Amino acid sequence: MSPSPKLQFLLATKNSGKAREIRSALKDLNLTCESLLDREDLPEVVESGSTFSANARLKAAHYHRLTGVPTLADDSGLVVDALEGAPGVFSARFAPTDQGRIDKLLGLMSSIQEPSRRTAHFVCVICLVLGGRTLEVTGRVDGEISREPKGHNGFGYDPVFYYPPLQKTLAQMSLQEKSQISHRGRALDKLHKILKEEFGMSTDS
Repeated sequence: MSPSPKLQFLLATKNSGKAREIRSALKDLNLTCESLLDREDLPEVVESGSTFSANARLKAAHYHRLTGVPTLADDSGLVVDALEGAPGVFSARFAPTDQGRIDKLLGLMSSIQEPSRRTAHFVCVICLVLGGRTLEVTGRVDGEISREPKGHNGFGYDPVFYYPPLQKTLAQMSLQEKSQISHRGRALDKLHKILKEEFGMSTDS
């Protein structure tokens, strides 16, 4: 008996780091994932939502309408307590580049020295439009903003997000370490269980 064909997913992101983490988390399921980096023909969506959930749903619905294939979108960001929740949903638009975003954040935090006042958390909301259903899962990780970047792995704000239990920034972690504790890793773990248990997407099914 020949194996069932893999289901194709569209990952609604042009961020290669996000795509790599999502593919790694779902690699044992019976699906294949292409990202917007593979689909330059698709027009972009305006992320006009005021919450991570709203933006994730906007992106998933938009690209699903355009392609007709199951579409997974995530919206995530950094929430810094001392900055009253900024950059929040504007995390990717805080500055034009990763380095620019880090520099701006550290500049705004320069007068705040105590670790207890440098607390922050990452949030990730993943929305998947699949088979007439819209699934949503959320992950969160708590930590602190370090005083300087450390590590060369990851992307975005990872070099300045310090995780006290492992005494490392996210950028100092291996992909396996990060996937076990990160906001996106926790959201993807929830999604993985839904896809395996409710949709039977394991490779041995």
